[in-house]
Amino acid sequence: MILIYSTFKNKEEAVKIAEGLVSQKLAAGVDITPIISVYSMDGKIEKSEEVSAIIKTRKINFRKVEKFILENHSDKVPCIIGIPVRKVNKKCYRWVKETLKISEEKPQKAA
Repeated sequence: MILIYSTFKNKEEAVKIAEGLVSQKLAAGVDITPIISVYSMDGKIEKSEEVSAIIKTRKINFRKVEKFILENHSDKVPCIIGIPVRKVNKKCYRWVKETLKISEEKPQKAA
């Protein structure tokens, strides 16, 4: 199991991508939270309201999730970070494993 952390410009974009990931069984679930981001871009300090997402998936799906986000994200440099899970309760792990079926199909763009 792996968690993928990503940020999005707004809730609508995050929800659209989350729904695409879950419907294509690339993610078992996605948690979306409003945040304030402070970052450096093009030599300037920027501050913006964004949303973050924590995507629950299997390690084997990282590249497919990354590709889906890159194809559907509005930022020129999207944040996509894989965080290995060292410990997880059995019921949650079983839910992720049973929810996700490894698909050989190419992920589609979000609707």
